[in-house]
Amino acid sequence: MFQSDLFKDKVVLVTGGGSGIGYAIAEQYLRLGATVIIASRKEEKLQAALEKLSPLGPCRYVILDIRDPEQIEKVAADIKDKEGRLDILINNAGGQFPSPAEDISYKGWNAVVNNNLNGTWYVTQIMAKAFFIPVKAGRVVNIIANIYRGFPAMTHTGAARAGVENMTMSLSVEWSRYNIQINAVAPGIIKSTGLENYPPEFLQGIEESIPAKRLGTIEEVGYLTLFLTSPMATYITGETVYIDGGQRLWGDLFKM
Repeated sequence: MFQSDLFKDKVVLVTGGGSGIGYAIAEQYLRLGATVIIASRKEEKLQAALEKLSPLGPCRYVILDIRDPEQIEKVAADIKDKEGRLDILINNAGGQFPSPAEDISYKGWNAVVNNNLNGTWYVTQIMAKAFFIPVKAGRVVNIIANIYRGFPAMTHTGAARAGVENMTMSLSVEWSRYNIQINAVAPGIIKSTGLENYPPEFLQGIEESIPAKRLGTIEEVGYLTLFLTSPMATYITGETVYIDGGQRLWGDLFKM
């Protein structure tokens, strides 16, 4: 299904591409012929990722804080100058921390919402106006989270990710006239570097609450993301596709 030249001549921007799910997505695009730009706030992480990714194909990194529209504008100008185009945007950057709702500070709430919701919007709008809308073509995938039954113990990110899901639906209709397809991928518990942010007790026995009885892999999230931006998915837009081993449908993740 995924031929080695499937994304030949396509330019892809992956935010949060220095590690975890973002890194896996970038790697898979490179293996299928794309030119890939990875973005993150931490240059050290980007440099380490680039060392491993460069042998696979044309790849470079840009330092980017998605919460800063001025930085995003500069990155858009840089891409226009160096690559001359952008075909696919993967909004993967984001972050959160577990906390009882009553203990979330104003600062913590604003930080998570600003990163996960506002940052995703800023990048999407700026890249669409710079690249997709003028040529009437573009693909966007927003990596969110398993918010199907709410997100107890992480109310801040649940609210932000739900906002991104609705944004995905709204833009898929509004920007359909520009031939821009926008979808979301909602991973469950994925075995990645992102789990390092959670205390061990938070994840203890988590596999038993998942019908598949295992955690997902970053590669599996990558495969789904690539499919949604491939020629095989040209009639899919405004959808949120869950990749969670059935977790959204069964089991208690939050102990009362």
